[in-house]
Amino acid sequence: MPAYLARRLLFSVFVLWGAVSVIFLVLRLVPGDPAMVLLGPDATASQVDELRARMGLDEPLIVQYGIYLRDVVRLDFGESFRMSVDAMDLVLSRLPNTAQLAVAALGLSILIGFPLGVVAALKANTLTDRVISVLSLVGQSTPAFWVGIVFILVFARTLDVLPSGGTGGWQHLVLPAVTLALPFLAILVRLTRSGLLEVIHEGYVQTARAKGLRERVVIFPHAARNALIPVVTVVGLQFGQLLGGTVIVETVFAWPGVGRLLVDAISHRDYGVVQAAVLFIAGVFVLVNLVVDILYGYLDPRVRLAG
Repeated sequence: MPAYLARRLLFSVFVLWGAVSVIFLVLRLVPGDPAMVLLGPDATASQVDELRARMGLDEPLIVQYGIYLRDVVRLDFGESFRMSVDAMDLVLSRLPNTAQLAVAALGLSILIGFPLGVVAALKANTLTDRVISVLSLVGQSTPAFWVGIVFILVFARTLDVLPSGGTGGWQHLVLPAVTLALPFLAILVRLTRSGLLEVIHEGYVQTARAKGLRERVVIFPHAARNALIPVVTVVGLQFGQLLGGTVIVETVFAWPGVGRLLVDAISHRDYGVVQAAVLFIAGVFVLVNLVVDILYGYLDPRVRLAG
């Protein structure tokens, strides 16, 4: 186990290095001068040159990259030139809102998606199975921004039963959480169904039935445990993607989280905030992947973490 964790941590360092390098290059390739965007069209040439020097943009690209890597190693992510605050502090201040939205969407997906997948598997090739499969396919293929807009038009504008955006009580969380959960819920239904169908006819399941155990006991302690391995993988990976997916949902519902902060920072060429937000999301992905790999060994003893 220690050797495995050491390899995974070393691999994680390379993943994070790749993430910070890609976002550094992509930001520099985006058309537009950040100094001009921040100062506006009425700024003089001397003001633009002064701000470019403060931001380090007058240096060669390779020098900027070296300075950026040095600062990241020191956990110094710069500051927001638009808001004049530390970039990572600004990202972390929005984290509770994003975490609340992501956890609500994840919990909603698991509570609904896993039981529906089990029902679809137990009633395979019936009308119930077909209805659940079609609905899950529609939910998986429908764009989140379109779903969000439809929800706002129906529940906020037409029925006037839920707020259209912002934060506050639980009512403000319903529409964005459901919008964010729908694609993941659909994936979870399909994965649970296919995973359970693969193991439900295995010999150990038939043996459990032959012993006279109740069907509920046969399905959940015996069949579901092995069927959960791909499900756990997707749950882990999707939680990281939920944080990334909040970019669209938070923008549609004016939810003040990391995703909306990232969109605003990109539009204003606020390099420090963009780099801090992307690095934070990449770090969450790496951490979740490590946790998922460790869980493999507890769900299936055949999985050897040291292998």
